[in-house]
Amino acid sequence: MWRLLTLSKSSSKEDKKLVTAIKTIAGFTPSNLALYKLATLHSSRSKEKNGFRESNERLEYLGDAILGAAVADYLFKKYPFKDEGFLTEIRSRIVNRESLNHLARKVGVAAIVQFDNKNIQLQKVILGNTLEALVGAIYLDKGYLRTKKFVLDKLIQPYFDLEVVVNSNSNHKSKVIEWAQRQGKEIRFEVEEIKKGRNAREFTATVYLGDEAFGQGFGLTKKKAEQDASEKTCLLLNI
Repeated sequence: MWRLLTLSKSSSKEDKKLVTAIKTIAGFTPSNLALYKLATLHSSRSKEKNGFRESNERLEYLGDAILGAAVADYLFKKYPFKDEGFLTEIRSRIVNRESLNHLARKVGVAAIVQFDNKNIQLQKVILGNTLEALVGAIYLDKGYLRTKKFVLDKLIQPYFDLEVVVNSNSNHKSKVIEWAQRQGKEIRFEVEEIKKGRNAREFTATVYLGDEAFGQGFGLTKKKAEQDASEKTCLLLNI
C-alpha cells in the first residue's frame, strides 16, 4: 500500500512546491504525495534500492494506458458514427510523443520533473513521459473518474481543437517525399532507437534533404517517428 503523506511544519520546501505545482496542473490537492514525487523522478536521477531502481517508469506505463483509455472514451462518445480506424487515428494524433511533450510543457511539467539535464537526448522526450506518469499517479491517488476528468478538463479541451486535429493530413512523409522529388533533392530518413527501461523503447527519426538535417521526430515505432519528423519538416519548408 502507498503511504499517505500529509504536510506538516517539518515538510520540506520541495514537498510544498510539488503540492502547489500539482494543484496548478491538476486542479486538486494530492492525497498521497509519494505517488507524485515518484511520478516526477526519472531513472537518470533515481538510486538503486534493494536491487530495484525506483523511478517513474512503472507509473508512465500505467498512465499511458489510462490516458489512452480516457481519450478513447471521449472520442467514442463525441463521434458516434465514426469507425474504429478514424477513432484510432485521431487518438494517436492526440497522444503521440511530440504532442504529449508539447502539452506537458504548456501545463508546467518542466518545473517539477527530476532528471539528468546534461542528457540532451532525454530533454526531447522527458516531459511527455513524465506527464503520462502523472496521469498514472492521479489514477492511483484519485481513481479513474477523477483522472478522466483531469484528462478532459485540463489537457484535451483547453489545448486541442478537434476540428483541426481531424482535418490535418497525417501522411506527412508522403508530402515531404513528393516535395523532394519535385525539387530534385535527395531525401533520406535516419532512425535511431532510444531505450526507455528494460523492456520499453522509443525511436527518433531525422529527415535529411541532401546533407542538411531538417525535422526530428519521435514515436513508439519507426513509422510514427518518421511521420513526426516529416510533419516538422513540412512546417519548416512551409509545404
